[in-house]
Amino acid sequence: MNPNLSDWDDDLPPEPEEAYQDLLRALKRKSGFGLFFVQCTPVEADKFIVKLPQEIPQKKIAVLRFVEAIDNLYQPVAEFVKDKQIDILLIKGLEYSLYKYEKRSFGEITEGQFSNLTSVPHILNHLNQQRERFRDDFPISFVFLLRSFSINYFIHRAPDFFDWRSGVFELPTTPEVVEQESNRLLREGNYDKYLKLTHQQKIERVIEFQDLLREKHQTDNRKVNLLFELGNLLSATKEYEAAITFRSQALKIKADDHEAWNNQGYALFKLGRNEEAIAAFDQALKIKADNHETWNNRGIALGYLKRYEEEIASYDKAIEIKPDYQDAWYHRGIGLKDLGKWKEALASWKKAIEIQPNDDSSWDWQGNALNNLGQSEEGIICYDQAIALNPKHPHAWYNRGITLGNLGRYEEAITSYDQALKIQPDDYESWYLRGNALSNLVRYEEAIASYDQALKCKPDDYTAWYSRGGALIKLGRWREGNHSISKAIEINPSFGKALLDIQKKHIISWFQQKLCLKKLVQIWISFLRLIGFRR
Repeated sequence: MNPNLSDWDDDLPPEPEEAYQDLLRALKRKSGFGLFFVQCTPVEADKFIVKLPQEIPQKKIAVLRFVEAIDNLYQPVAEFVKDKQIDILLIKGLEYSLYKYEKRSFGEITEGQFSNLTSVPHILNHLNQQRERFRDDFPISFVFLLRSFSINYFIHRAPDFFDWRSGVFELPTTPEVVEQESNRLLREGNYDKYLKLTHQQKIERVIEFQDLLREKHQTDNRKVNLLFELGNLLSATKEYEAAITFRSQALKIKADDHEAWNNQGYALFKLGRNEEAIAAFDQALKIKADNHETWNNRGIALGYLKRYEEEIASYDKAIEIKPDYQDAWYHRGIGLKDLGKWKEALASWKKAIEIQPNDDSSWDWQGNALNNLGQSEEGIICYDQAIALNPKHPHAWYNRGITLGNLGRYEEAITSYDQALKIQPDDYESWYLRGNALSNLVRYEEAIASYDQALKCKPDDYTAWYSRGGALIKLGRWREGNHSISKAIEINPSFGKALLDIQKKHIISWFQQKLCLKKLVQIWISFLRLIGFRR
């Protein structure tokens, strides 16, 4: 975040080296209570902590470090300074108390602005309220070692406390520190590790990247790499727009990075911008045509655009490059399913399972394929395997329930739906089909309760209203049943017309049956007369 320097009055000198010397002079002269705010990176803060006692040997200096959020600073300070003679107290780590309040709106790194907060962070509210106690109880100089975004919080959210400052200073950053810290971030960069970071840790890491990208000692080559890695981090935080923004900056400088184009395509895909995603994947493939992951990603994006033939061709290319690439076999099956080619889809999922036997999703889809090919019992075996691998796979339980219901095994179907609903209590389809299974068992009261749950999840589903109405009528609750069916017709008038057409066909069929019976009686009488039968 780039603070508005005009808000700092004239506290921050233009040259950090000058600021550092000003800070030393101010701390040497100061006696009693004082507030000093020092902008620096954590590495610079550690160096300053070591160096300051050597610069001012005549002062007694102590360090209070925080490694997690706090809401009260007075109490830790009171306990720390008790029975100690301290002239200067360095406080490091207060930013941990601010990360959770950082509601970032990411964009161009040169346009970072202070976040508009709806509340004051607890620690800053505490400092505002307790400033007189700090002044009266602690005759020492407080030196807050902070990142720039933290100082911005003090300016905007702790103005009463901040107004008593003795100055704001910026520690100089050496090229060696910039290189060291940049390399550390790049070395630690790992998408899977980013996913495991807490929200606050992700915010902290983003701020580190942005601080280093602004450094005047940053080289162009490292800047490009940092931008690419920041894009990966932002993708892990699901800040896809921001990831695209930063990665685009890097690609303007270094357009021949196939991995960056692939990652850019993924971020665009996650935003539903599939045409742009495909263009990014194509760009990556121009640079490195044998990247199986990019071909696979391209296929997935094409599938979302319903360009199924091209989708499957992309998976085929990925498999040609890497024949044991399970993900491509899996998605190829889905593409073939979308084309209605269940037999070929089944072969694809079987191959995916051959490569990775523990993939519960492939077992689930194999079950669907077998069902559609009329092999329901084999399908159930596949669902059972998927569930054995992942008991919390709601779709496998749900699909198992459908198959059992189609086989007339309604009790077992209900058990499967119940398991699916334990995992996803708001799954409309499971509640609805559970109701149908109960209706088939003539357990209408329970069926109605199930339909009611389905309608809580999806109030405008006419099929649930209609099925509910049918169950009510079978219980003799005609008024409620008719109201429920009327609701279904109100939601979907075309369904009402279709229902009326069905009723008409039933009536016509009934009359036709009556007419046929009358004709049959006439033929029978004629036959009896022919053989000389007399009453």
